[in-house]
Formats: sequence, structure tokens, C-alpha cells
Amino acid sequence: MAGKLLAEIRQNKPFELPEEEAVLNVHRTAEVLGQAMADFLRDYQLSHTQYNVLRILRGAEPDGATCSGIAERMITRDPDITRLLDRMETRMLVARERSREDRRVVITRITAAGLELVGSIDEPLRQFLRARMGSMDRQDLAGLIGQLEQLRELFLNSGSTES
Repeated sequence: MAGKLLAEIRQNKPFELPEEEAVLNVHRTAEVLGQAMADFLRDYQLSHTQYNVLRILRGAEPDGATCSGIAERMITRDPDITRLLDRMETRMLVARERSREDRRVVITRITAAGLELVGSIDEPLRQFLRARMGSMDRQDLAGLIGQLEQLRELFLNSGSTES
């Protein structure tokens, strides 16, 4: 099964480094997974980042979260959390209010409509994921998770781009 990426991207020459092929495979896989999730969430009129925010805020209930707190927990970084929250507030999925303790701090909470929407996604998403990944057994999934976590650690803890 190795070497499928060459065909997918129509590359004629082999990769010089297996590390390069591995990184490009991770990127390509992330793109495929991201597009599948985008297609799934389109039925709910949500982007992946909006869905991520709703999940974060559901988990932060009843306290809510600050913009920086949401940004720290995002799966993919969004450089403009404020505008993202503005759009979600317009749809009445989130509500924002100034902190009573520190007026400079704005707390965002998920609304009843936001809870209803994210709740309506839970089971269809489980079915969607099982349909696509159900052929992988728990041991394979655990191994994949471990390898991806190890890869992230290697990149996050790398202080230099030089070898």
C-alpha cells in the first residue's frame, strides 16, 4: 500500500526522503478528512471551526470561555476569533457578555439554539465516523492516535528547523 501518494498527486519521481513522504501523507490525509467534515457539516450550515467552537463552549458550560480561552482549545487556529464569534452570535448560537469581575473580559457562552444544533449533530457524526473508519479495529486506531501524537510532539518540541 505504500507509495499511493505518488499516484494521487501524479508525481513521477520518488520522494528523496521517507520523512518528506510521511509529512506529505499527513497533509494529504488531513485535507481529505477536512473536506469530508466540511461536506458533512454543510448540512448544518456550519464550518468546521464553528462546530469546534460550539463543542468547546458546550464543554465550558456553564462558565463559558474568553476569546483567548477558545483560541487555545481550537483544533485549527483561526486568526480572527472575534469575527467568527460575531457570525455565530448573529445566528444566535452563542451569546457574549462582559465579565462582572473585570469589564475588559468578554465571556462567550453557547445558547440554547447552539446546544440544540450541536446536540443534533452528535449521533449523525458518530454514524458518519463509524461508516468511514469502522473497518479499523481499536488496536489500529490506538496505534494511529499514538503515532499522530508522537508526530505532533516531535514538531512542537523541535526548537530549530535545522538538523
